[in-house]
Amino acid sequence: MIRTHHMAMIVAAGTMLTAGVANADDDARLRLNWMYYGSHAGFAFGKDQGYYDDAGIDLDIRSGNGSSSAHRLVANGDSDFAYGSCAAMVTLAAQGAPLVSVGVIDAAGTEAIIVRPDSGVTSIEDLKGRKLLTTANAGVNTFFPLVLQNAGLTEDDIELTNVPEGALVPSYLQGAGDSVGILGGLDDKPAEIKANGGDDPVAFPYSDYGVNQVGYCISTHKDTVAEKPDLVKNFVEATLRAYKDTEADPDAAVASMADIVGGTMAEEQGMAQARAVLDVTLGVLYSNANADRTLGMHIDSDWDDMLTLMKEFNDLETEMTAADFYTNDFVQ
Repeated sequence: MIRTHHMAMIVAAGTMLTAGVANADDDARLRLNWMYYGSHAGFAFGKDQGYYDDAGIDLDIRSGNGSSSAHRLVANGDSDFAYGSCAAMVTLAAQGAPLVSVGVIDAAGTEAIIVRPDSGVTSIEDLKGRKLLTTANAGVNTFFPLVLQNAGLTEDDIELTNVPEGALVPSYLQGAGDSVGILGGLDDKPAEIKANGGDDPVAFPYSDYGVNQVGYCISTHKDTVAEKPDLVKNFVEATLRAYKDTEADPDAAVASMADIVGGTMAEEQGMAQARAVLDVTLGVLYSNANADRTLGMHIDSDWDDMLTLMKEFNDLETEMTAADFYTNDFVQ
């Protein structure tokens, strides 16, 4: 996930990232998991092309500070929708947060352990006794213990240190505190590392170590579903329309995001980096189990697998079934 503040664009968390105000029936706020990056291009495309306006929604898109934080802001009423890690949403909902997923964007996970090529680490076993960096609210932390267990390691074998999101890649490049790598997404971190002068990293995808998970979803408050079903329906329809058109013309979607964000995001390098990230996201819009390739669809088996993993390896305690965490009522 490309963080635009790594490209010298200074936008404080919570800053409005919109392209004007439309005449619409409903005001709605979408909370992103971070600053705008390539995976968000579909939302930007929908905003820039007027798809949300067409759906009667005056959409306010705001930056976030991690998936868990974004979902919490929906649960506490600050935002109407959030884009963030499905696993992070499940964790919060299992603890009582009134959240439900109404659509899936990244249907498969891209999380990985990412290490510097000069670190001497060529296998995950080489990480024993080494230090990795992450951020406190990142969804990538959820299944890290499972990856270690399936690789024959324990959490005590690796020192995991939290740093601010804005310092993650610079700290990686500098080897801060004798760290050798980071936890991050393959959809953004390799592109961000290269954009900041680093070499291609060595990556250990979570999927290689028994982690089959749903990636990123759109959450909303259960009260919003019950009391404003038309808003949810219109928002999901506009979003899926935008991402379908993003599939067809990713360069146009990146250009829309550049228009909205400006700064270095609108420069050649920034747009190329955003496109590289978007390409990864477009490659995981549909899981292998989504035989009909229905965009946004929650697939029962995918969610069952994720919930089973979280219960077994992440101490998730809940009597809720996988289907309690999502609805396909708004996906067509």
